[in-house]
Amino acid sequence: MNSFLRAAGLGLALVTAAAPAALAQPLGAAPETPFQATTLNLSAYGDVMAEPDMATITLGVQTEAPSAAQALAANGEQMTRVLAALKRSGLADRDIRTSQLNVSPKYVYEQNQPPRLTGYDASNQVTVIARDLKRLGPTVDAAVGAGATNVNSISFGFVDPQPAQDAARLAAVKALQAKADLYAHAVGRPILRLVSLTEGASFSPPQPYEATMMVSKRMAAPTPVSPGEMQVRIQVSGVYELAR
Repeated sequence: MNSFLRAAGLGLALVTAAAPAALAQPLGAAPETPFQATTLNLSAYGDVMAEPDMATITLGVQTEAPSAAQALAANGEQMTRVLAALKRSGLADRDIRTSQLNVSPKYVYEQNQPPRLTGYDASNQVTVIARDLKRLGPTVDAAVGAGATNVNSISFGFVDPQPAQDAARLAAVKALQAKADLYAHAVGRPILRLVSLTEGASFSPPQPYEATMMVSKRMAAPTPVSPGEMQVRIQVSGVYELAR
């Protein structure tokens, strides 16, 4: 996995809340908490660029017929061939899920005339997870060759995102510590300890390959697909106590 780490930061708060002598705690009172000391409240993030190893595809079949039953029956026959082709290409049953099934009337609208029914459209779409990107193009070609009439979208991701997320975590903590050291030096107060460390939500946006189109059964050449790299980001926040 080719990757590079980029780290940047997002904020600072320097708080000094030592109680004045007139408000000093009486003898025997609880010791002062870390948050009554001088603290740094910081946040930072770490980025990793990583190559995806899976893709999610939405494709389907659209048919037209004079009646709803005929449109649905024709669609079912065609979609059965598409599903068989997907499975022959190596996809498991768990990686093929029906995501849309629709039958709707078609009307023609003419000026000063009531809508005229001309037939029915049937649409069936499946969402497919491709876990072998080398087979992604041939899988799409196999589906189209078997009767798929549209490919709506392809997005990339990770089968196991944890390695990339862990690398981003290390980068984020390193950036947070570097920022704390910088501010501690700037205010002339060394860091005593890290009081708390909080992780925010991870961020790894799907990389879409927009391919919404109607397709022909006759493919001139194999479909090329390039997954590129994806960004994985982890944000952390920390509270550091400074010496007085």
